[in-house]
Amino acid sequence: MPYAAEISRTNPTCFLFLVDQSGSMNEPMAGGTKPKAQALADAINRLLQNLVLRCAKADGVRDYFHVGLIGYSSKVASAWGGNLAGQTLIPISALANQPLRVEQRTRKVDDGAGGVLDQAFKFPVWYEPQIGGKTFMSQALATARQYLEAFIGRFPACYPPLVLNITDGMPSDGDPRPAARELTALATQDGAALLFNAHLSSQAAPIIEFPAQEQGLPDKCARLLFQMSSPLPPPLLGAAGHDGFKVGPGSRGFVFNADMVSVVRFLDLGTQTAQAGGKA
Repeated sequence: MPYAAEISRTNPTCFLFLVDQSGSMNEPMAGGTKPKAQALADAINRLLQNLVLRCAKADGVRDYFHVGLIGYSSKVASAWGGNLAGQTLIPISALANQPLRVEQRTRKVDDGAGGVLDQAFKFPVWYEPQIGGKTFMSQALATARQYLEAFIGRFPACYPPLVLNITDGMPSDGDPRPAARELTALATQDGAALLFNAHLSSQAAPIIEFPAQEQGLPDKCARLLFQMSSPLPPPLLGAAGHDGFKVGPGSRGFVFNADMVSVVRFLDLGTQTAQAGGKA
């Protein structure tokens, strides 16, 4: 059965985020005031912290995952900073030990008496957004393919790598579909590499999550990203249904007109490969 490989320290999988850093990412999310770039950075940092926690055991953080982050605008490059600057796919233990900084933040929590109170918590920051320029998505996908080729060469039997591309507009460097096809043509002994895409919104409109067909998608950009997106493999299809998504045969890893709530759900679902395997 494909997409069933055990995830362990000797046979890890990898997650690779492609993050649109073009000038339009400075626009606010639909229904909010925070720029899309900053809202997305917060979501990615929360997810990275969750990945670290999933791998934390009594003896330390185990390297079940390697993680990459590519930013793209008019240039394409690794988006890690600090001691991790320029690196490609990083073992999760190295990521855990080297955030850029740890911020003190507050959140509202139930006080148990019908009210709310502010609760302080520590928030590690690995990724800070950069904004400006065009949208070199095709080049970002080609760079992602290079990352995955090297990883699969080291771990040919691994659970297939997952690339999550998050953007708010059309690519500026030509049709990205050939680069997407080359990326998803890569495969391990357990199945083909996966490419999921999320379209961020600056306008209020219905959200479409994990559709099985492009009919009903309202514009060229949405249809393009849908066509690039991988069908959900059986484990993620089951996880999506369990999480309340309306999915079925042919559902693809694509979210249209995503607000930040749906982006977080999208990212969480995408990384639920963490539930596979015995993780020795």
